Amino acid sequence: MDKNTISGLLLMAVVFLAFMWFSPKKEQTVTPEQTEQVAETTSRPLTTDSLNETEHKWLVENIVRNGRQNTAADGTAYYTVDDNGVTLNVKGDSVWGNVAVGGKTLDWKDIASANLQAMSLDEQRDAVNMVRNLSNSMGKYGKFSRFLNGTSRQMVLENDVLRITLDTKSGSITSAELKKYDTEYSADETKKVKRKVVLFDNGTDTFNFLLPLPQPVESKDLYFTADTPNDTTVVMKLQLADNAYWGIEYTLQRGENYLIGMRIVQKNMADIAASNNRILGVDWSQRIRRQEMGRMFEERNSGIYYKFAGGSVERLSENKNDSEERQAKVIWIGFKNQFFSSVLIADKNFNTADFNSVIEKNSDYLKDVSARAEVNDYDWNAANPVSFSLYLGPNLYPLLSDLEDTIQPGEDLDLTKLIPLGWALFRWINVGIVIPVFSLLGKFLTNYGIIILLLTIFIKLILFPLTYKSYKSQAKMRILAPDIKAINEKYPGTENAMLRNQKTMALYSKAGASPMSGCLPMLLQMPILFALFTFFPSAIELRGESFLWAHDLSAPDAIISWSGNIPLVTEYFGNHISLFCLLMTITNIIYTYINMQNSPGQMPGMKWMMYLMPVFFMVFFNNYASGLSLYYFLSLLITIMQTYAFRFFIKEKDVRKAMAEAAKKPKKKSGFMARLEEMQRQQQQMLKEQQKRQKH
Repeated sequence: MDKNTISGLLLMAVVFLAFMWFSPKKEQTVTPEQTEQVAETTSRPLTTDSLNETEHKWLVENIVRNGRQNTAADGTAYYTVDDNGVTLNVKGDSVWGNVAVGGKTLDWKDIASANLQAMSLDEQRDAVNMVRNLSNSMGKYGKFSRFLNGTSRQMVLENDVLRITLDTKSGSITSAELKKYDTEYSADETKKVKRKVVLFDNGTDTFNFLLPLPQPVESKDLYFTADTPNDTTVVMKLQLADNAYWGIEYTLQRGENYLIGMRIVQKNMADIAASNNRILGVDWSQRIRRQEMGRMFEERNSGIYYKFAGGSVERLSENKNDSEERQAKVIWIGFKNQFFSSVLIADKNFNTADFNSVIEKNSDYLKDVSARAEVNDYDWNAANPVSFSLYLGPNLYPLLSDLEDTIQPGEDLDLTKLIPLGWALFRWINVGIVIPVFSLLGKFLTNYGIIILLLTIFIKLILFPLTYKSYKSQAKMRILAPDIKAINEKYPGTENAMLRNQKTMALYSKAGASPMSGCLPMLLQMPILFALFTFFPSAIELRGESFLWAHDLSAPDAIISWSGNIPLVTEYFGNHISLFCLLMTITNIIYTYINMQNSPGQMPGMKWMMYLMPVFFMVFFNNYASGLSLYYFLSLLITIMQTYAFRFFIKEKDVRKAMAEAAKKPKKKSGFMARLEEMQRQQQQMLKEQQKRQKH
C-alpha cells in the first residue's frame, strides 16, 4: 500500500467521524406497554406464535368445509366462519378477517405476521390459540362446531303430576319433579320441611347422544335452540343450514301422565353428515337421590334394572359396587329407587349395553349409576330415525302394568318387575290376590291402617279352613299326650327306639291323628306370609300414610331413637325401636306360650328356642316398614282370638268321641305306611342282630 492510499483512507475516516459527531441526536420515547414487554423479555425469550404450514392448510380446509358460503363482487365464492370472537374468510388459499381479544379487534394479517406494533405479545399469542382451537373444533365437530358456544336457557313442560326442565345446553332434561309426592328424607333432621320429590336436578342426571358422524359428536357439548310448536312439546334444534336441522323432540301429554315421548328429528342431514357410521351411542348417568327416612332399606332397593328382548328382567347388585357388559339386545334400562324410577324404553332395541353402579357414601345420595348403550341402523335420511319413551314416576303396580299397552302394544315389557314382589310363587300370590284386594279397598277407604286391618281379616278368612284343621290336630295331639308318655316310659332307651316309634305310629293311626297334620296347614300358609313380607315394603301406596303414632307406614315407626353407631346393632337392628314391631314381638311371645300349651311334651331346650324366635324376629323386622309389622301384629292377634274361640266351640269330649269312632273303623294301610312299617321292621331286626354280636 503506497503513501497516497494511506493518506486517502485516513482522510475518509476523519470525515466519517466528523459526520457522526455533528449529526443531530433523536430522542427515543418508550411507552409503558413496551417497558413492560421489555421487562418481560428479560425473564423469557421474545418469541411469537403462528400457524405452521400444516395448521394453515387445515384451517383453510375446515373453513371451506364447514363455513358459510358467500359470493364476492367478482362473482367468485368465498367462505366465512364467525364463532366466539373469531371471524375469518377464505378464498383460495388466502385467509383474512379479525379476532377479538381482550376487548380489541385484531386483524388476522397482523396476527399472522406478529406485528407487535399493533398488539402486545400476549394478545398475539391468545389470538393464534383462539384460531387454532376453532380449527381443531371444526375438524372434530364439523358443521356442529358452531354450536359449541351459546347461551344456556331453560324450558319447562308440566302436567298434573310431572314437571320437567329442559336446558338448551345439551338439549336434555335436567330436572324432574313429581308433583303428587313429597320427600320423606331431610338433610337437616331439625327442619323437616316437606318438599316435592325431585328425581334429579343440578347436574345429577346426564343424558347424552353420540351422533354417528365420522368422528362422533356428543350432544351434551352443544347449545340448542328451543322451539315450542305447542304447550305439550319442546324441540331442541340445531339449525345447520337454511333447510337442514338435527334435534330432539320432547312431548309430555296433559293430565296424569308420567311418560315422556322423546324422539330424534332431522331434515336434509344426509349430505351434511356425509357419514357411513350407523351406530347411535346413548350415554346416561344419574346420582340416585335419597327420598326416604331409612337409608339402609332404601339403598337395598335401589339400583339398575334392565330387560332383555324376549327375555327376563335383570339387575345389578344393590348391596355392592357392580358392573356388567351385555352384548345382547336390551329393551329398556331403568334407574330405580325404592319407590320411584327413571326408565328409558327404546323403540329399536339397544344392541349392546354396559352398566355400572357405585354406592355413594354421601348422605344425600345412594348410588351413582350409569349406562352406555348403542342403537344400530341409524338412518340419516329418515325424518325420525330413533324414538324413545322415558318414564319418570312412581313404582305403582297398576300404573306400570297399564303402561305396557301404551308404549308398545303386544310387547311384554315387564315394567312391573321394577317392584320386588318375591320369587315366582310369592309374586303370583301378590299379583293375583293381595294387590287386587289392596287396590279395591283403596278405592273406598283413605286410611291405610284400616285397609291393612281389612286385608288381614280377608286373608284370615281364606286361611280359616287350614287354621281350623291345624287346631283340631293340636287338640288330638294334646289328648294323646298321656298315652304317648306311657309308651315312652314302657319302652325306654335307644335299643327300644324302633319299637317305641312303631307303638306311637300305631296309636296315631288308631286315633286318626298325625303329628304332621298340625304342621302341614301352617306350611301351606307360609307362601302367603312370605308374599306379604315382600309386598308391604314395596307398596308405594303406604308411603307417607299415617296410622295412630306411625307417620309413614312404609318406614319404621320409631318411638325411641339414638345417635351414634353401635357395631352390629346399628347394622342389623338400627338406631331406634319400632313400636309396632315391639307389639308384634310381645304378641308373638304370647301366641308361642298358648301354642306350647296346646302341644305338651316338648323338650325344655326346644321351649326356650320357641320363645327366642320372636326376639330374633324383632331384630330382623325393626328396620322394616311399620305397615308390615302392623300386619303381623294384627294377624297374630286374630290368631290368638281364633285359638280361644276354637277352645270354646271345639269341646275336648267331642274330639275324644270322634277319635274313638275313628279307632273302631278298620284301617287300610296306604302304600307309604306299609313301606314305612316294613323299613322299621327291617331296622329293628338289624339292631337286634348287632346287639347279639356285641354280646358274643
